[in-house]
Amino acid sequence: MFNSLSLKVIIFGFIFTFFSSFGQSFFLGLFNSSIRETLSITHGQFGSIYASATLLSSFLLIWVGKKIDDINIFKFAFYITLLLSFSCFFFSKISSIAFLFIAVFLMRFSGQGLMSHTATTTIARYFTKSRGRALSIGWFGLSSAEFILPVFIVYLLSITAWQNIWISISILALIFLPLASFFLINKLDFDTREQADNDFDVKEIKQWKRIEVLKDYRFYIVCLNMLAMPWIATGVFVYQSFITEAKEWGSFVIAQSFMVYSILSVVTLLGSGFLIDKFTSRKLLIFMNIPLLFSTLVLFYFDNPITSFIFLGLIGISNGLANVLGSSTWAEIYGVKFIGSIKALTTALMVFSTAFGTALFGFLIDRGFSIEQIAMVSFIYISISLILLFFVRNKLNPQYI
Repeated sequence: MFNSLSLKVIIFGFIFTFFSSFGQSFFLGLFNSSIRETLSITHGQFGSIYASATLLSSFLLIWVGKKIDDINIFKFAFYITLLLSFSCFFFSKISSIAFLFIAVFLMRFSGQGLMSHTATTTIARYFTKSRGRALSIGWFGLSSAEFILPVFIVYLLSITAWQNIWISISILALIFLPLASFFLINKLDFDTREQADNDFDVKEIKQWKRIEVLKDYRFYIVCLNMLAMPWIATGVFVYQSFITEAKEWGSFVIAQSFMVYSILSVVTLLGSGFLIDKFTSRKLLIFMNIPLLFSTLVLFYFDNPITSFIFLGLIGISNGLANVLGSSTWAEIYGVKFIGSIKALTTALMVFSTAFGTALFGFLIDRGFSIEQIAMVSFIYISISLILLFFVRNKLNPQYI
């Protein structure tokens, strides 16, 4: 199905999305209590620092991320590797609130932002007819990390100091990632493409620059749908204790439900790649947030603990679809020549939306909103974005030269 170079690009994407996990919320959250204990700060203080550092990283990503269109992919990956390694080392030296802010910013910027951006941009640019399957396998790296690392890190925290873990990660990234990049993508350049069928010539598609994309109304409608998952899911994950208390589910119900979320997310992730290659991302986009929409209704209407599994399972399905569609859709509509700068913008918006979700949920909770009312706010947002997308769904085709 894939030739040797294609497999190398996919493996590269898998490795980089796996290592992006060190800057993801699920991983950094594992050290929440250790860091708060070290600095003697509250949950609220940690959350404020985390959100503000995340916002700063999203703004910088818009500028730095576009450099992947101007620099050799191997060199870009090498620079990002050095930054990730330094960020992990710096994280181990947190000794004050100022250091915490800088450390979180560096990890969100290098890990969640640039590592995933480098992986998905490289795959989206290289692949044409197999882009969906390639992206789904590449994103499986992050899913694998979500499955493996929490248990592993909890075990390590029981036998060593959290600072030692971050120093080890820093050394691992510094040694392993440059070697992996050298053997996998050293000879990859901007014009290297998957061999396409004769009737599929990507050069005929208009290659949009970022400034042109920003003037296209379709971009904003698609973004409304793309950003629903990040801000709603992040709000649910960060404030899961509030949901548990409000629903009286018990402390273990949400944790067990995350297993359903993880399994359905992976299954959907792998299956969506084949569907995208067969039907295109543009046609599947309208279905992406429908499970998420139903999840808000489940949260609004039902209190039984069993509905927690349905609730997070539906979010997992949307998450699996969103991971792949979030990269392939832009390449289909706007081409791949400037996909780095376009993806830098959309990745930055995604990172921003996670901070927005954390802030909005916290704001609504502080104002006395119930979890059912917050679910209805989420339902209204998803509904409006879906209605707008429905009216433009037939206008998402690329422009041909």
